[in-house]
Amino acid sequence: MNRARSLLPQYFSILKEHQSARYLACKHRPVTFRTSQPTEHLWVLHQNALQSTQVQNTIPEQSLLDLKIELAHRLYTECCLCEHRCGVDRTRTTGVCGVQEPRIASEFLHFGEEEPLVPSYTVFFSGCTFQCVFCQNWDISQHHPGVTVEPARLGKVIEQRKRQGARNVNWVGGDPTSNLLYILQVLRETEVNLPQVWNSNMYCSVETMHLLQGVIDVYLTDFKYGNDACAERLSKVKRYLEVVQRNHLLAASDAEVIIRHLVMPNHGACCSQPLLHWIHQNMPGAAVNIMGQYHPRYHADEYEDIAQPVSKEQYYKIRVYADTLGLCLL
Repeated sequence: MNRARSLLPQYFSILKEHQSARYLACKHRPVTFRTSQPTEHLWVLHQNALQSTQVQNTIPEQSLLDLKIELAHRLYTECCLCEHRCGVDRTRTTGVCGVQEPRIASEFLHFGEEEPLVPSYTVFFSGCTFQCVFCQNWDISQHHPGVTVEPARLGKVIEQRKRQGARNVNWVGGDPTSNLLYILQVLRETEVNLPQVWNSNMYCSVETMHLLQGVIDVYLTDFKYGNDACAERLSKVKRYLEVVQRNHLLAASDAEVIIRHLVMPNHGACCSQPLLHWIHQNMPGAAVNIMGQYHPRYHADEYEDIAQPVSKEQYYKIRVYADTLGLCLL
């Protein structure tokens, strides 16, 4: 835990109530805008507000969080929240992710996350921007069960979960990216001082990353692949490295980061080692969790290279490689 405290000082400062979660500052940062103004102008106002140090004691008539919601709504109606950039109006139809209106598949205090995060109030959305053939949550990521919950109602639940011991709010899925507008709306209805955790495959668009800026306290990322070919074959996404590496750098420039990597059988040389080397070169101070619990699920048995569990030898080989790089392992 001492290592985690050194890697995540802002997160622990919020837990000790020495400072506020960042989304609360957004709610107290005044911005004046009109919904009739062009999107390009709103982005300029957004950037200026992020750089401003002006914070009011009371919530202003219009805040930076309100501006983020307006911009998120515009992205939602010509959807480019992720790098599929399908451009659909999601008030009318689903995107590539399969999501139209946000559906919560489950929500609970999660004790299975990284030690510094537990207990974590985890909100699982259905739908996903990936179509991983080995997905352990395929029943919610590739289908769309769940219920719709009004933002104000979920805001009250968040407050209740803090009283029950939650250390953070953990937005996950599937993947939370398709639900950014809803998440921001929930935060507008919430006043509790809890760190916000973005638990994602990081296939977000750059616009989404900008809207997360100043809101998220910890990026809990899933860095899967070390090359584009494996990503396209096993998760059905293009330009994986370009997008995910860019977004990791944006995340690290904005907040604290925990990078998860799931070791898969027969993907050490093509995926694990290259991506860990990239982290060493570009994000040497990030917390890294190398995970060894891969088990074939969903359609994995149709792919010979990943049709069996990862062996202890394969896992420890990657773990040793990470140690030799000097990565900050959790």
